[in-house]
Amino acid sequence: MNRLPSTGDRARANEALQDNLQRAEPRIVASYALVGALLLFGGAGFALDRWAGSSPWALLVGLLIGFLIGFGNLILSLRR
Repeated sequence: MNRLPSTGDRARANEALQDNLQRAEPRIVASYALVGALLLFGGAGFALDRWAGSSPWALLVGLLIGFLIGFGNLILSLRR
């Protein structure tokens, strides 16, 4: 038979969720920084390629720089 969770059950579940999110916050931020670095440097490389007509070299260099910066930040976050 199904029973609805009591207020105490919901409060404990909310506390557990909040605790997990607080512990995972540095990794979540580093993951978003990885994606942001890839988008930023890849986009800058793409724009430079369009401007200079050197496709795809600036894009590849931009993605490599974004990858290195993003993963460097992720590794530093995991060491803390």
